[in-house]
Amino acid sequence: MNARKAKIAPPRLTPVRPAGLEEGGAPDFRRGGRYDGVRFHRADADGLELTGITFADCEFDGASFNGTQLRGAGFRDCILAEVYAPVLTAARAELRDVEIRNARWGSAELQDSSWQSVRIDGGKLDFLNLRGARLLDVQISDCIINELDLGSCAATRVALKNCTIGSLDVSGARLQDFDLRGTEFRSISGLGSLAGAVVDEDQLALLAPLLAAQLGITVA
Repeated sequence: MNARKAKIAPPRLTPVRPAGLEEGGAPDFRRGGRYDGVRFHRADADGLELTGITFADCEFDGASFNGTQLRGAGFRDCILAEVYAPVLTAARAELRDVEIRNARWGSAELQDSSWQSVRIDGGKLDFLNLRGARLLDVQISDCIINELDLGSCAATRVALKNCTIGSLDVSGARLQDFDLRGTEFRSISGLGSLAGAVVDEDQLALLAPLLAAQLGITVA
């Protein structure tokens, strides 16, 4: 009998094409400020207090957000390319219709954030904290992520494509159409919360001993 192929809904991603952008000079970012329709080149926001700031229809061509406080920040219809942040602090941020290209993040604290129609293409992330986040229509591809924390998050139509992940934590997560196929990982925590995920045959072979240990099965 042939195994039935899994049916999984892919992320529904809206193309991000900001048009008619104003060329931004030296940015004067302010806490709670709003910026619409601006292209920023090599923006430096290191160490700034920017809680509640909002960017709409903006493009960042190289930016540094090291130690920047972005709690509750909003990014809508934005492209973020070559963003550098050894320490990124953006709890409760909202990302909607956003493309992130070739990011270089160290510790990225994005717990309790909200992502809708977001794609990350390329880059290296040491620690991506999405604990308690709400993820809808998200694709992360061709990334190296040392540690990905999805504990207690709600993730629907999320795909990790061609990524290399050191440790993945899904403890307490609620997953639906969560596609792990084609991604390499060394360890997974929270195996009991993997319902709703789709893996390929090679990944299943790697998971088998972990699942056996989780269920108390002895393989002789």
